[in-house]
Amino acid sequence: MTNLTTPAINRRRLGNLALNMALDGILASAAVVIAGWLCAPASSWPGGLALAVGGAVAIWLIGVPFGLARLHWRYTSMRDLALAGGAGVSTAVLLILLIIGSGLSLPSPSYPLGLMFSMLVCLVGPRIAYRLWRNAGSSNATKAMTSALLVGNGETAELFLAALAWSAEPTYRVTGLMALSPRHTGRRMHGLDVIGSAGQAEQVLDRLAAAGTLPDLLIITDPDFSGSALAKILAAVDKHGVRVMRSPNLTTLSPAGQGQLQLQPIAIEDLLNRRQVTLDRDGMARLIAGRRVLVTGAGGSIGAELARQAAEFAPASLMLLDNGEFALWQIDLELSENHPAVPRISVIADVRDAARMAALCAQFKPELVFHAAALKHVPIVEANPLEGLQTNVLGTKSVADAARASGAALMVLISTDKAVNPSSVMGATKRLAELYCQALDVASRRRSDGMSVVTVRFGNVLGSTGSVVPLFHRQLAMGGPLTVTHPDMQRYFMTVREAVGLVLQASVVGAKGGENIKHGGIFVLDMGDPVRIVDLARQMIRLAGLRPDVDIGIRFTGLRPGEKLFEELFHGSERPVPTGFPGLLMANPRVADMAQIQAALAEIAAQGSNGNTAAALAVLARLVPEFAHNADGGDAPLAVYDKAG
Repeated sequence: MTNLTTPAINRRRLGNLALNMALDGILASAAVVIAGWLCAPASSWPGGLALAVGGAVAIWLIGVPFGLARLHWRYTSMRDLALAGGAGVSTAVLLILLIIGSGLSLPSPSYPLGLMFSMLVCLVGPRIAYRLWRNAGSSNATKAMTSALLVGNGETAELFLAALAWSAEPTYRVTGLMALSPRHTGRRMHGLDVIGSAGQAEQVLDRLAAAGTLPDLLIITDPDFSGSALAKILAAVDKHGVRVMRSPNLTTLSPAGQGQLQLQPIAIEDLLNRRQVTLDRDGMARLIAGRRVLVTGAGGSIGAELARQAAEFAPASLMLLDNGEFALWQIDLELSENHPAVPRISVIADVRDAARMAALCAQFKPELVFHAAALKHVPIVEANPLEGLQTNVLGTKSVADAARASGAALMVLISTDKAVNPSSVMGATKRLAELYCQALDVASRRRSDGMSVVTVRFGNVLGSTGSVVPLFHRQLAMGGPLTVTHPDMQRYFMTVREAVGLVLQASVVGAKGGENIKHGGIFVLDMGDPVRIVDLARQMIRLAGLRPDVDIGIRFTGLRPGEKLFEELFHGSERPVPTGFPGLLMANPRVADMAQIQAALAEIAAQGSNGNTAAALAVLARLVPEFAHNADGGDAPLAVYDKAG
């Protein structure tokens, strides 16, 4: 197909170049004649026709280094106008030198200045007029355009307006701008008024609604506009029924004249009011580069992101381990495309199989282990408690023991805030996994040899497998309602990339040690403020351009088995200790005796083999005395707000 279309494209390109050269020649010739007439209207000038032809030839010669013939008239920019003007002035200078060098007299002493002026006007003016005419024609051709206000800084708004002007059939009619700073209010840009600032969105929209000029849409042009400022915009537009969208990344705007400008929905991650934390990238490189790295649970949300970020630091080799074939294939394919130089081994295995883990580690000899494999869905583990114990507790033990026996220097356990004062089997099993790894770390550091173990605890990750955000997206696609267990339910949230970045930071700090780093201490990520799930649901409905409780309902279903209304990051006996790194704290360790833990784990394994759930859970409760099991969930379903109408 390429062979058939390329000649046609080349012919069209050559045709455009020839047309542009012809137009430039005609304009340059006209400029010569106009300059002669303006400077000496009453005198006849010998050789005027030849000089006009010379003007055309001169502009063709001068236009080559300026790239004049390649300029697209419709999409003329300020830089293009400057090039055209420079070519015109240079052509005028060349003609004046030719006239003087040929011994001819100038028609007037003012002719050099007149020729430069007429060249500027003739070469620049038609380009401006043509662009204005074409853009006005496109705007008039689209009668039913969506009215929009832009929200952003001057640079991003200007780029969006330029891209909109380049669209073959623009579908948005921008009626005004809202700047990020109030000091720009009252100014004009591209003929549009800056009618207020983003912080004044509510007052601006109220004023426009009263005047009957409310826009259909707000377009966020600044890619960094997020957090509480964005949340205020959404709250302001909610009562007016105005939608909010984000302009595409400025590096991915559609090429001139091709297709439509595709706006993007606001991502729920953009509403997290989280400050950016500077990470020790050099420390991460020293930790990972040139080392053999094992990631368990590599097909999951956290495990896959750990594999991605580890691959960025050029490990000697990367083992991806998961018991799910499809998930493992996905991350392996992604890494093969993005990091083809990193040697990889993809292994299907179950972390509960101690013999298999020992054999794999003996063969691969990992130096750094990230253990993300776990059963994490609270209701599922409640229904299958022995599986939770086998995977989360005994699986962690088998990975840790195999890694230590093979000579690994560091293991990192991914834990959860549900391990603090757990009300679920899942949370209690993760707390027991923490206890084992803490005891292992204390024993290793006391001997100053063997494998150190870093435990990292954090809350929910937005968009992870089984989390509430994908559930809400699916329910929105089905027309609702969105289901929330309780109106007071709240959780900590963080993006997966941020969480994994801080996990790597904790790994660096834990491996290096320091005055505040306690043996067996648990690193806790600063999760910010908790978010009410019902507020999250309402925000997602608004982001979809719909109205909560009107277009899409919210239904409260009651607490599920194992759930509690809020999670905690620290136990009452775990005093937070600063680590010296922003976004990262350490829980003062509560460490149990290793011999006691190993005996209990052996008993859990025996009871699990016998299928004795009650006895296994009794051992779990003995080791985690704060385990307050909410086995039957909460009250009956609460109030129901279904879709109106």
